[in-house]
Amino acid sequence: MSEPAKVVTACILVIGNEILSGRTRDSNIQYLALELGKLGVQVRECRVVPDIEATVVATVNEVRKKFDYVFTTGGIGPTHDDITADCIAKAFGVGISEHPEAVERMTKHYGDVALFTPARRRMARVPHGGILVDNPVSVAPGFQMENVFTFAGIPKVAEAMFQSMKHRLVGGTPVVSRTVRTNLPEGIIAEPLGALQKRYEDLDIGSYPAFRNGKPSVSLVLRGTDDARLAAASAELMDTLRGMNGEAEEFVV
Repeated sequence: MSEPAKVVTACILVIGNEILSGRTRDSNIQYLALELGKLGVQVRECRVVPDIEATVVATVNEVRKKFDYVFTTGGIGPTHDDITADCIAKAFGVGISEHPEAVERMTKHYGDVALFTPARRRMARVPHGGILVDNPVSVAPGFQMENVFTFAGIPKVAEAMFQSMKHRLVGGTPVVSRTVRTNLPEGIIAEPLGALQKRYEDLDIGSYPAFRNGKPSVSLVLRGTDDARLAAASAELMDTLRGMNGEAEEFVV
C-alpha cells in the first residue's frame, strides 16, 4: 500500500495599494504558485491587502498560523509607504533595526557613501531574529521570520529571491495535472463531469471555458498526487466525451 500524500500548504500575501487600485498588474502570484507546486507546496490562499499596518499585521498573524509557509511580496523598498518590514516585526512582537550583513552588502554594492542614502538604508532594516534572503538582482535583501518569507514586489527581484531560498523549503507530495480539452459546452458536460468527480473524490476536477480560434472550447483540468488515479479518471473522461460525439484531447503537465 502506498503512503498517504504529504500535504504542505502555503499562502501568498501581496501587499500594496497599487495592486488594489489596478495601477499595477501582479504577476508574482502565478510565478510563486507554479514554482511552489514543483516543490510539493500547495498554495491554498492568495490575498491582496493595502498598505495599512493593522491590516497587514493581522493578516500575517492569521495566515502564518494557518499555513506551513507564507510568502509576502511588496513593501520593502526605500519610501515612506514601504511598511512591510515594520509590520512583520510587529506581527512577531520583535524590534527592527539595520542588519549588519545587509548594511555590509549594500555598502559594497553602492560603493560611494553618498549613494547609500538614508532612504536606501531603510532597506537594510530587518526584524530581530530574521534570516536574510539573498537578492541577486539589486542586493537589498528580503528576509525570513520563522515560516514567513518576505520578498520585494518587483517581479524580477521576487523571482530571484525565491530561487535563492527555495532550498530552505520542505515540500510534500507534488501535485500533478492532466488537461482534457473538448469542444462540447459546459452545459452539456456538467452532469457527467459532476458524476466523475464523485467517483474520484481524491482528485480536483475543474472546468474552464474559453474560445480557441474563434470557437467555444472547454479545458477540463484534473489535479492530484496519484498519477495512476489521474490517468484512470482522464481516460474515463475522454471516453465519455467521445461517447457524446465530442472532441477529447489530453495534455499532461
